[in-house]
Amino acid sequence: MRIVRWCSPVLLFVSCAAHAQQLPLWELGVFGGAATTPAYPGSADRSTRGLVLPFLLYRGEVLRVDQQGIGARLLRSDRVELDVGLAASLPARSSDVGARTGMPNLGTLLELGPRLKVTLARTAPRSRIRLDLPLRAVIEARSGVRAQGITFEPKIVYEASAENERWSFDANLGMVFGDRKINRYFYEVRPEFATPERPAYEADGGAMLVRAGASASRMLGMDVRVFGFVRYDSYAGAANRASPLMQKRSGASAGVALAWTFKRSARLAR
Repeated sequence: MRIVRWCSPVLLFVSCAAHAQQLPLWELGVFGGAATTPAYPGSADRSTRGLVLPFLLYRGEVLRVDQQGIGARLLRSDRVELDVGLAASLPARSSDVGARTGMPNLGTLLELGPRLKVTLARTAPRSRIRLDLPLRAVIEARSGVRAQGITFEPKIVYEASAENERWSFDANLGMVFGDRKINRYFYEVRPEFATPERPAYEADGGAMLVRAGASASRMLGMDVRVFGFVRYDSYAGAANRASPLMQKRSGASAGVALAWTFKRSARLAR
């Protein structure tokens, strides 16, 4: 889910920050990686997963499938960009999470919504500081499809890359806010699921976490890229820190991956 990883892991691992005019229009390849994260924000249990999947990158003028996710670019200028993005997350079984034993599972979450990106400063020809303002509707896919609220994740991002695109780096600091519905999804305990150790709790909307993170990638030869990320989340100021499902005041995540591109277009992206 985007609150745990808040970006498509395959797209995050296989892509790099780069100028589109220097890259092929599309690329095909295979991705393999592993990551460890809290099972959900505030969970005392962790989820460690490995994935081996095919990937497609597409750098169209409007439709984009790249390091920022899957989306449609609606507006772009030297300082401002507006797009509509799609991201997904993996589910979590309550039987694997001690605090949620006997409660409904957390399903696969899809997020869709607009994101405004504003360049605040260019610190070098290939580095900048920008403000990201994404607003997303959260949709759960589990025995059907249902809306599970709205999130807002303002953050400051620093990104840089080498002139020859051999490496890229970014660091970010931001907050995640959720309406009452998404906070209830994670932190509410309805009376029928209450136990002596897990009293009933009614969740409110508001802040969910503060996040700091960094990622880096480097090319190994012409077709292989290695990637790594680290992230630290603080739940100390969360609106629902009193929930019995909020068992930690902070959580850390990390992951590594390799991506191999075996086919790319001769046509370059504009």
